[in-house]
Amino acid sequence: MQRLLTASTAGLALAVCAGAASAQDFRALARQDLAAAHDALRDNHPAAVLPGAASEDFRSWLDAGLADAVAKAGQVNSGDSHAYLMRYYAAGFRDSNIEITPTFEGMGPYFVTGWPGFATGWRNGAYEVTYVQPGVRNLPPVGAVLVDCLGNTAEQIAQERLDRWEGDLTTEAGRVRSAPYLLWNRNNLWTGGVPALCNFKVGNRRPREYRLLPQPLDAATIETAYRATVYMPGATPLAVEQVNGRPWVHVHSFADSAGWDAFNAQIEGDIASLRGPQGFVLDLRGASGQSYRSTTRGYGLANRIWTPEFTVSRQPAAGEITYRATAGNRQWFVETLARMEADPRFVQESGPVIEETRAIIAAFDAALEADQPLFTLAGRSAVQDTGAANPVQGQVVVLVDSGCSGGCLDTLDLLTRLPNVRLVGATTATDSIFIERTNARLPSNYSDLSYGHKAWTSRQRPSHQPFTPAAGLTFTGNPTDEAAVRTWVGTLF
Repeated sequence: MQRLLTASTAGLALAVCAGAASAQDFRALARQDLAAAHDALRDNHPAAVLPGAASEDFRSWLDAGLADAVAKAGQVNSGDSHAYLMRYYAAGFRDSNIEITPTFEGMGPYFVTGWPGFATGWRNGAYEVTYVQPGVRNLPPVGAVLVDCLGNTAEQIAQERLDRWEGDLTTEAGRVRSAPYLLWNRNNLWTGGVPALCNFKVGNRRPREYRLLPQPLDAATIETAYRATVYMPGATPLAVEQVNGRPWVHVHSFADSAGWDAFNAQIEGDIASLRGPQGFVLDLRGASGQSYRSTTRGYGLANRIWTPEFTVSRQPAAGEITYRATAGNRQWFVETLARMEADPRFVQESGPVIEETRAIIAAFDAALEADQPLFTLAGRSAVQDTGAANPVQGQVVVLVDSGCSGGCLDTLDLLTRLPNVRLVGATTATDSIFIERTNARLPSNYSDLSYGHKAWTSRQRPSHQPFTPAAGLTFTGNPTDEAAVRTWVGTLF
């Protein structure tokens, strides 16, 4: 069977380039990294000492999850299995802002070492066949719903093969984005290969058993199968086009590298059309971004379209922010301040942010001197309505899906407060109140740990609460059928 490049292969190459021994003791590296991640989170994460419901998942998993993962470490024998075990421990916190990711390429969304020739998607509370490889016989048809495999229900299979390994199945977004992997072999030694016999049901017919046989691997086919199941942005994440006589604004990333200067210039050039009576679509499907600039990007877009004078009184109040007073967390702000001050453009445009960061460092110094585990600072208060007129004349449809995460969620906190704005599409991802990530390399050099180092204790949107479109504004068709999505969106104006 043809085999795509695996993370273990990439990891071995990394080790050889670094002059390490060709035979890595991945078991020892896994135990070392798990302990280091545990200690960094214990010593720096606010949830370790902050009381309240938002901290419960963290405290219940910190030690118990470590014991669970360490018990599995004896089976680690490759870069793939090392990466999976790190992901398993991080995902157990049920906090999308806690991640352990490999430092080498390999386990991207289309990574697979074996598959049965079809993909499954999370549709209407069930795992449904969404793609079938052309030319392969005796496969369940598109639309067939998985019932069980060898006596295990579809839900039992998902919990065993996907939860924590591929996503957080306590969230709708985690279900959606991990669903294609349900019956694929992703070289996770704890979940095994492709199941041999599974029952599928079509409509009201009786379930039919299918023997699942491994099919030849082709990178293009695997990507096609995933993209036929989960919406994935194209190569240009930021753009404006005209669709059915109105602007369609594409924002599929909040990353710094997405090309914001050119996009913002395009927005400013098209501002008369965006504010016209015909309305426009703001497409945030797949939009993610975790840097401290991500929210600024989203708010900057809103301010260009609606003007700062109109949005300022509708922005959610920052309220109180609680900081874990540790030397490690202080160092993050010191390094961030240095990057800010070294960026002439940031200095010119964001002087108040720099001053605020200096004040935070001073507060860290005072708390550390007083041996206080936490300290709280007041954020920006709510601003009274300025009376500025709404410059946007038409309806605005904001299209979201499970890929809207990080800065996208913060942007929705503002957009959903604006008049004549409707949120449509599908349920977004979730995030916790533990925000603004610290990134740290783990001892093996194979993984990076990231976690939110401060708590937005007064955030009006609770921890782990997604944005969900109202009744009648949820798209129930195939989310990857772009023509169908656009036709449906057109009916909302």
